[in-house]
Amino acid sequence: MNTNFPSPGRPTTLTRVDAGLTVLRAAVGAIFVAHGAQKLFVFGFAGIAGAFGQMGVPFPEVTGPLVALVEFLGGIALVVGLLTRLAGLGLTLTMAGAIALVHLKAGFFSPNGFEFPLALAAAALAVALTGAGRFSLDGALSRRRMV
Repeated sequence: MNTNFPSPGRPTTLTRVDAGLTVLRAAVGAIFVAHGAQKLFVFGFAGIAGAFGQMGVPFPEVTGPLVALVEFLGGIALVVGLLTRLAGLGLTLTMAGAIALVHLKAGFFSPNGFEFPLALAAAALAVALTGAGRFSLDGALSRRRMV
């Protein structure tokens, strides 16, 4: 049976894909919002710059605040599905930097290894490649342009 066409009481494949993208965006976005908010509102720009400097991240006065803003605002963008491809790409790049500059030397496993940032990078990249799906602000804006 072809599941791309609706039948009574059965969601389409497309609807399930859109629902899956929504769950992925919301969960990953919430994680990024929490980490970005911690950097912004608990540590502050000076605190995160100091921490990045201690970890050996280049230009910590710039990269620390930039990463905090990308995580916080990019996370919000994923949750609501707005500018999703751009947000996903930005978040992927921040996680690639975190892996290369901080986590790689600690090996694969958490708490200090790169497994968690790798999972976040993969999820953010998946959303950047696929887009937000229909259940998003990007989807609503796209439908509105078609009318």
